[in-house]
Amino acid sequence: MEILKVFGLFVLTAVAEIVGCYLPYLWLRQGRSIWLLLPAALSLALFAWLLSLHPQAAGRVYAAYGGVYIGVALIWLWAVDSIRPTLTDWVGVAVCLLGMAIILFGPRSAGS
Repeated sequence: MEILKVFGLFVLTAVAEIVGCYLPYLWLRQGRSIWLLLPAALSLALFAWLLSLHPQAAGRVYAAYGGVYIGVALIWLWAVDSIRPTLTDWVGVAVCLLGMAIILFGPRSAGS
């Protein structure tokens, strides 16, 4: 159950980061309202706070989080930008998630 909790927290963290970056993109590249920067800043603050909730060492959390972020980014690409990811995109996500699992759940020595 702990694995699902950690994974869910990573997914929420990824969504907060993506929203925090996507809204300024809309302002800068698509001429949307500058007011989008306010929810973007709040979303990025939420992102930082969510990262702080993980019990692991910060560097390990950031490294493992990257794998989940890549998967959520591809889902965002599909759901928001209407661009369907390719088979190689999904294979890449699987490799990243495997790497994330090794980093996050691998055995630790007494000093780490």
